Amino acid sequence: MGRLQWRCRRGMKELDLLLTRYLREQWPAAPAAQRALFEAFLELPDPQLAAYLVAGEPADTPAEQALIDLLRGLDA
Repeated sequence: MGRLQWRCRRGMKELDLLLTRYLREQWPAAPAAQRALFEAFLELPDPQLAAYLVAGEPADTPAEQALIDLLRGLDA
């Protein structure tokens, strides 16, 4: 999990908080498909992550949108 924790640190406070909170609170019980999607999500460039998580831009697939909604809900 150390490698993932490092990858969650993006240099933008809003992204850092959402991604590390997911890793801490959701990752341990997340199903394998959601874990794989999260790892793929971390490959996106910071501006795209910010568009999804901060600006609310919709995702391309329902699975991605479900992950984005989950991540954004952690901020509440």
